[in-house]
Amino acid sequence: MHRVFEDFVEQLCASVDAVDLREAMASAAAGFGFPLFAYFTHPSARGDTPRLISNYPSSWTSHYLQQRYHTVDPVILRGLQGWGTFDWTLDRDRPRLTTSQQQILEKAAQFGIRGGLTMSMHDHRGRFAALTLASDQSSPSLLRSLTRYEKALQLVAINFHIHARSRFAADRVVDGVTLTPREFECLKWAARGKSAWDVSQILGISRRTVTFHLENAKAKLRVRTINQAVARMAACMLPPG
Repeated sequence: MHRVFEDFVEQLCASVDAVDLREAMASAAAGFGFPLFAYFTHPSARGDTPRLISNYPSSWTSHYLQQRYHTVDPVILRGLQGWGTFDWTLDRDRPRLTTSQQQILEKAAQFGIRGGLTMSMHDHRGRFAALTLASDQSSPSLLRSLTRYEKALQLVAINFHIHARSRFAADRVVDGVTLTPREFECLKWAARGKSAWDVSQILGISRRTVTFHLENAKAKLRVRTINQAVARMAACMLPPG
């Protein structure tokens, strides 16, 4: 399990976008014996769309978000109530659920999501996120030794939450222009004096791809050179006053 966690942390540190995050978490979940996972951030304002990173079937997640099932999902509601780490299964929890809640879990079970382990996280601003490791079994084997691995799983959840939040923060906005994660990352390294070749080695992508992202960033910022783009980024990062 230590090796699973170490590999997970390394993948997170190298991640740039949601695809990288999803691959890192899917690999870690599989290492802990869960074929599926879902990271959910609850909308901070009414009417906002929650953010979801998962390897659940896309047909299910699209339907889930469209129907706003998070407002009645018993797993999400339980996390919102302050539960830290808890396990759940359709079969065991059915008697205490409302009809609508039973229907949600029954629909999820049709997509191979029958039981799992959820770790909820609350910050000082009242924001809520949850990481669920799921299985098509009512009682995944790891749940029988939950006490042994609970702290490790909590660390996985916290690390993923921190990286996901930083990747999607508003700090990719340069002078009012929102850059993609790759554009921002390439420009950030260029600002540190790295050449396109250097950046390609750091990020593990081709030099041509780095140039592509830098050119896109330059076009969005409406400047003629990379140095001008870097200057605009640097100006935005200067402290006020």
